[in-house]
Parts: sequence; structure tokens; C-alpha cells
Amino acid sequence: MKDATIQMPPQASTVAPHIDALYYFIFWGCTFFFLLIVGFSLYFVIRYRRTKEQRQEKGFHNTPLEITWTVIPTILVMIVFVWGFRGYMDLAVAPGNAIDYYVTGKKWLWQITDPNGAVSINEMTVPLNQPVKIILRSEDLIHSFYVPAFRVKQDAIPNRYNTLWFQATMPGDFDIFCTEYCGAGHSGMLGKVHVLTPEKWAEYLKSTGGRPSTMPLDQWGAKLYASKACITCHSLDGSVKTGPSFKGVFGHQVTLKDGSTVTADENYIRHSIEEPGAQVVQGFEPVMPVFKGTLSDDDIDALIAFIKKQQ
Repeated sequence: MKDATIQMPPQASTVAPHIDALYYFIFWGCTFFFLLIVGFSLYFVIRYRRTKEQRQEKGFHNTPLEITWTVIPTILVMIVFVWGFRGYMDLAVAPGNAIDYYVTGKKWLWQITDPNGAVSINEMTVPLNQPVKIILRSEDLIHSFYVPAFRVKQDAIPNRYNTLWFQATMPGDFDIFCTEYCGAGHSGMLGKVHVLTPEKWAEYLKSTGGRPSTMPLDQWGAKLYASKACITCHSLDGSVKTGPSFKGVFGHQVTLKDGSTVTADENYIRHSIEEPGAQVVQGFEPVMPVFKGTLSDDDIDALIAFIKKQQ
């Protein structure tokens, strides 16, 4: 594993050294030829300046030189092509023992289903030194799933599945980004890959579940507000984001896009979570992802309890 550089984060997967080696071959090759060509150009400009009489002479032609500067770049391009194609094929085919994760891109979050069926938002927990295959799709428009430390990136496209895989080589937390502009919340479409040792990952699988029995509903709702990416679109201080603020909304009249009004009670909030396009608040667009089937009844009750506290 190499430390981070100015251009690259640490190498945290098995494919990262290959990707970096090819990148730096191209980078330093371009740097070398840039300096070589510019240097020779400046030298020739100064050394072979034409006099007024010489400007009428015929141009210079050198066949061996022209063959040389054609053959060498061709060889270099073929090296890069073969090197890159081998890396592409390695990334395109996941090992047979890879663990499957289902990832869905939505505006503006990543919904991640673990091997045990647990659904997380923007949080992926994987084992160390174990191949992980991601089956990727989008619910609305084109997103792009990118983990810089692993050097893997793939587009999430509506109505089809794309795949990518990686094998993490160091424990820790690594950033997930969306690298395809997808609207107002694009810059907030962030996540984390948590890489655990096999022992800790086994414990994680056992412990994955809902609210601890001793935790109050509103506190669990506060955790869900952050972990389910509600924080991306709904503020708690009254400021306007992509969606309405939670401050002071519960129990008050809400004006909908069609001009009708509705009381923001428990039923309204539940309906808005499960079918957000059904009752869109005036002044906002129907861009919230559907959470029906993603959140348990207890999770929805917790979010309602949390919103009640925001007075």
C-alpha cells in the first residue's frame, strides 16, 4: 500500500497499483515528450533562424526522421492500449467468490443492500481482503459510483444493471462520490465504505438491525435523519433546501403544489416518506426518492417522533 500523493489518495484495493502504474506511465511519458519537443523546438528556432535570402529556399524533408516520429508514438499507443485493456478486463469480471452488494442511485443518495439484506443509506460495510461485487442501478437518472481510494468507478443507469468489483486491502473509512452531475443535490451525494477485518465484519452482520430497545424513538429518528440522507434536503433551522424544512412543520397547515392544504400530521408525514410524489409542497419539485420498502414501520415512527421535536 502506498501513501497518498498530490495526485492520488492511498492505494486501498488490489487494482489500485495497476491503475496508478498505467496513469503515471502516461503522465511521465507525456511530461518527457512535452519537454523534449518544446526544448528541441526552442533550440531549432534559435539555431536555424532563416536570413532574408534563405526564406525563398525549398523546405527540408527527412524521411527517416518522419518514420521515427510516427513509429515511436504508435508503439507507445499500443503499449497503453494493451496495458489498459488488460486492466479493463480485470475490472470487468469479478472473482467467483465475490460478495454481492446491491447499490441504487437516487436523487441524492446511495441505497445499499448488504449480503444479509439490511438496507443502508450512503453507508457500505465490507470485509477486508474479500472481493466485493457491486450490482449497480439508478432509480431516476444517471449517477456515477466512485471510490477514489479503490480506483473504481461505474455509471448507475436507469432500467439496467452495471457491475464493478474491488477487494479492499486496508481497513478504514473511504469516501464514495457521485461523479455524474445529477441536479441540485449532486455535491451532497456522498457516502462511506467502511472496511472491517473479517472478525469485525462478522460481528457487524450479526448486529445489523433496527433501533436498540433502550433508545427513545426521537433519538433513533435523529440518527436516521443523518444516515438516510434526510439532512441533504431538509433543514432543521427553517432554511430552504431542496425540500421543506422540518422546523415547526408538524401540526401546521401545508400548502401543496395544486393549491390545496393539508395538516402535517403523522399520516401526512408517513405518506410523504413512502410516496413523496403524491403530495408535493408548493414551491418544491417532486425529486424526493421513494422510501417505501426501505424503512421499517419503527423507522418511520422514529422519524415522525424526531420531526415532532423540531418546533
